[in-house]
Amino acid sequence: MFRIGELARRAECLVQTVRFYEVEGLLPAPARSEGNFRLYTESHLDRLLFIRRCRAKDMNLAQIRQLLTFRDRPELGCQEVNELMDAHVAQVRTKIRELRELERQLLELRRSCDSNRQASQCGILNGLAEMSTGGA
Repeated sequence: MFRIGELARRAECLVQTVRFYEVEGLLPAPARSEGNFRLYTESHLDRLLFIRRCRAKDMNLAQIRQLLTFRDRPELGCQEVNELMDAHVAQVRTKIRELRELERQLLELRRSCDSNRQASQCGILNGLAEMSTGGA
């Protein structure tokens, strides 16, 4: 068993991250020492690493919660896991399209100012002042 600082170090995250996942119910509450320190086990570390891997894949807490449900109940079929992953891939593809459009707009802005001018004549600043926000 080890304390929260050691768990965070082993999972390469902040102590606040561990506490956050506990509050969110993604990590089970640890045992407590006689001095009321949190005491974690290898299963906490495994679960925290799983959560961190999911976050590294840009999964949100609801998606992680669902995956943990299946991980905790290995007898269940994984069709819903496949569906969750398919939906996440679709979200990533949408984000990629949005980022490509953003890149196109930024490059267009950059081309609008191809020389060293006064800020009052800067094509980038003037373009940003005139541009539609595009829903933002």
